[in-house]
Amino acid sequence: IQIMHQRLTKAFQEKNFAAILKLSAELGHYVADAHVPLHAHSNYNGQQTGQQGIHAFWESRVPELLAGKEFDYFIGKAVYISKPATFVRERILESFLAADTVLQTEKQLSREFPPDQKYAYEERNGSVIRQYASSFTIAFNQRLQGMVERRMRQSIFGIASFWYTAWLNAGQPSLQSPSEVTFSPADLKDFEELNLLWKSGASKGRSCEN
Repeated sequence: IQIMHQRLTKAFQEKNFAAILKLSAELGHYVADAHVPLHAHSNYNGQQTGQQGIHAFWESRVPELLAGKEFDYFIGKAVYISKPATFVRERILESFLAADTVLQTEKQLSREFPPDQKYAYEERNGSVIRQYASSFTIAFNQRLQGMVERRMRQSIFGIASFWYTAWLNAGQPSLQSPSEVTFSPADLKDFEELNLLWKSGASKGRSCEN
C-alpha cells in the first residue's frame, strides 16, 4: 500500500490523469481489503473449520442484502494521514482481532438454524445458486452488531484519506475538469478491462473459494 501510495503521489505531481485513476482504484482496493477481518486470518474462508464460503458471506452477501437499505455511508471529511504504515497496521490488527468473532458467530448461528433455513436458492445472472438465506444473513449481521457496516464505513474513510494525503503530498495540484482530459488508446483499453473485471466480480490477487 505504501508503494502504491507513493506512486499515486507522483501521478498527482505529474498530473498524469490515467495513472491517477488507475492507482486510486488499485490503492482503494487494497485499503478496503485491509478492513476485512478474514483477510487477516489464516482461516480466511473457513476452510479450516468447515465454514467454506464465509468470506463471501461477510464481504458480499451481507452488503448485497442490507447495504442499500440500512447502511449509512456518510463518514465526514477525509484527513491527512501522517503515518500511512501505522494506519494500515492498525487497520489490519483490528481486522485480525475481529476475525474470530466472525467465525464463531457464523458457527453458533449454524447450530441454531436448521440447514433448510440457513441456505436458500436464488437466481443470479441467469443461474440458480445456493447462498445464505436472508433470515440467516440478517441474524448474522445483528449478532455482529453492525460490524460489516462499521468496517465498510472505516474503509471509505481510509480510502478517501489516502487519496487526500497523496494529493496534499503532491503539492495540492490543480486538476482540470475530467471532460477536458484525453486518454490514449492503451489507457482506454486498461480502463475497459478493469471495468469488465469489476462487472464480472473478478479481481487480481488471492481468491477465496466459495
